[in-house]
Amino acid sequence: MKRNDILWKSILEDTFDDFLRFFFPDADELFDFDLGFEYLDKELEQLFPPEKDRYSPKYVDKLVKVFTKEGSEEWILVHIEVQGYADKFFADRMFTYYYRIWDKYRRRTTAFAILTDENESFRPCKFEHSFLGTALTYQFNTFKVLDQSDQCLAESNNPFSQVILTVKAALSGKKLGEEDLLSLKIQLARRLLSRNIPKAKIGKLMIFLKFYVRLGKEELDEKFDSEIDTLTHNDKTTMGIEEYLLYDAEMTGLEKGIEKGREEKNTSFTKKLLQETSFPPEEIARLVDVPLEFVMEIKEKL
Repeated sequence: MKRNDILWKSILEDTFDDFLRFFFPDADELFDFDLGFEYLDKELEQLFPPEKDRYSPKYVDKLVKVFTKEGSEEWILVHIEVQGYADKFFADRMFTYYYRIWDKYRRRTTAFAILTDENESFRPCKFEHSFLGTALTYQFNTFKVLDQSDQCLAESNNPFSQVILTVKAALSGKKLGEEDLLSLKIQLARRLLSRNIPKAKIGKLMIFLKFYVRLGKEELDEKFDSEIDTLTHNDKTTMGIEEYLLYDAEMTGLEKGIEKGREEKNTSFTKKLLQETSFPPEEIARLVDVPLEFVMEIKEKL
């Protein structure tokens, strides 16, 4: 999985109560937060197995069991998809998720598509199909990050607003200069640290900000970390720098694990192509998307 996918999956769990309150103003009247949430990602994967091609696009999807206040055993499902690029089959995929979820659980489900792409015209909100008098329409909630007001998000006290601001900053970063993006990232960090949010949750949001908005240069990352160090030491009511560095170390370790897994897959795929095809090393390097030297090194060891 790509780094952003893991960041999204993690932050959705870390702020899921805020997610519900962000989209449902009366969430505290609808849902029983005291009973907690159950994340059914493994069950969702069984319903919708990943493509056999390990290099096919991956998607961020969450399925969460949420108890309502209608009764002690009454619960519904919340299905979330985070989509980062235009896909003409997206609505079709949302419907496929829905009917497989319904077939397994027979529970009321609300679905959200969080669109983090830059394509103004990509706005899927329903799947429709009709034939000879039989018709079907499946409609789902769509949230386009590009449409959101920076001012409204900044004024909101809901932590999930900070998640959306971070995503907007990452989108803006493609148009900003390096120093301007650094300034924007520091501004977001300052705003986050000034909020009345539990320390542990601030840590999670800070990690999301740190790794989702990429500055591209080590010296800029060091400037950001230095600014956070100063901010957290100056304000003893916010998260201490030790906690932040702990989260930072956890994420760094996670990234190393991701990179190691990716390298193992590339090695395995390269060996398979070398042993079972007559493709030249140059073509294999192109197919696996690795340097030619990587292929030649493996070939010498076979």
